[in-house]
Amino acid sequence: MSKRDLLLDRSKAGARGCTLPVLDVPPSELPDASLLREELVLPEVSEIELVRYFTALSRLNFSVDTGFYPLGSCTMKYNPKWHEAIAQLPGFSQLHPLQPVDTVQGALRLMFELQGYLAEIVGLDATSLAPMAGAQGELTGAMMVRAYHRHRGQGQRNIMLVPDTAHGTNAATVTMCGFEQMTVRSTQEGDVDLDDLRPKLSDRVAALMLTIPNTLGLFDRNTLEISRLVHDCGALLYCDGANLNAVIGRTKLGELGFDLVQMNLHKTFSTPHGGGGPGAGPVCVKEFLKDFLPTPVVIYREGRQAAYEFARPAKSIGKVSAFYGNFGVLVKAYAYIRTLGAGGLREVSDNAVINANYLQKKLKDDYHLPHDRTCLHEFVISASRQKDKGVTALDIAKRLLDYGFHPPTMYFPLVVSQALMIEPTETESKETLDEFIAAMKMIAKEAEENPELLHSAPHNTPMRRLDEVAAARKLNLRWTPKGNDRCRRT
Repeated sequence: MSKRDLLLDRSKAGARGCTLPVLDVPPSELPDASLLREELVLPEVSEIELVRYFTALSRLNFSVDTGFYPLGSCTMKYNPKWHEAIAQLPGFSQLHPLQPVDTVQGALRLMFELQGYLAEIVGLDATSLAPMAGAQGELTGAMMVRAYHRHRGQGQRNIMLVPDTAHGTNAATVTMCGFEQMTVRSTQEGDVDLDDLRPKLSDRVAALMLTIPNTLGLFDRNTLEISRLVHDCGALLYCDGANLNAVIGRTKLGELGFDLVQMNLHKTFSTPHGGGGPGAGPVCVKEFLKDFLPTPVVIYREGRQAAYEFARPAKSIGKVSAFYGNFGVLVKAYAYIRTLGAGGLREVSDNAVINANYLQKKLKDDYHLPHDRTCLHEFVISASRQKDKGVTALDIAKRLLDYGFHPPTMYFPLVVSQALMIEPTETESKETLDEFIAAMKMIAKEAEENPELLHSAPHNTPMRRLDEVAAARKLNLRWTPKGNDRCRRT
């Protein structure tokens, strides 16, 4: 019986969960009868019963606030709650995007300074805050690459090189922007294979999109040589900077030869990640690309009363979002940077790397480690040993739910069979990591001694294992009424 059915059983005619205030606006006519639900049964319960119902529902959600969330390449970390409070201050939350600039000088100053902070952090020269997600930041970067080459009369550059250890969104970005994707293989050590890269470089290549660190959680040791090779053929070097948790305060991507980088503020800079948003994917570029940034950027003019204002770069690719980016996310990123300072940002990457290497070392005897070298903020183990016993990465992930942990990313990157991609982040304690290690070791033992226990997991969750293949192939997003829950069809 569902929780809603239980609530219906407690329904009592005349009970009220809330009292509405007296109507202070003219009443409106009801919509056309064909749009009204005629027989929708709603429970009549008291306020306390209603509160308990929704509180019970909330306990079914898993979040960083309730447990360890080691999704690889997603950076599901704890973020300070007071940064949320800062973003909700009336001076920020009650602004309107069409207000005159002289009435929003504080907000524009925050954006101007954040542009500078982000550029400094990655070692580049200019920033656009307009993209509203990491994938949109990728698309923005690819559009700038295309505009740059066309401006220079090199429109034939229509190939984008993408390593096989890149994020999955890179392929979609390349295709949407009209480029032809060409995949570059990686070596057995997890670096870009230079012998595969060299013959693919030509005057048709627009850029190489390199993820730093890559989705194996590794820093590509060939980065400087890759930069030289790419630039020698007239192409640009683009960095997918979604994994900045690993390098902020320690490595400046511009000094490694990158011409532009997109970053995910909702992964590294204090906005909760997941649930479909909100996000922000600023793009930072070198000086020679700043005129191609999307509009608007915030500039400062000395000597004016309204010193901060919006401007359109000279060769801008145009707008990529309705107004000026996801402002609430920008506020939280600004607060995060100002709170931590340079030293604190270094600690973020230090602790993220330490935590990941600690987990990797503790688990590599129980699971196959395809790349046995120092990782950065995440690492990939394989359930190939367990697969020999009939236990898959999916079985392990489902069994982790019984131990109270959210599973890691499964079956990605594709270059590792039975992949489990684990990112502990910098915010987890050693005690939590040790509990996770103990659970993973116990699951490895269970896979040896009682594989059926894993095949039927999870056992302790409100919902048992679903048929995920059928759900993907027979997707049904339409609500269908059952029993008394009926509504008039339109």
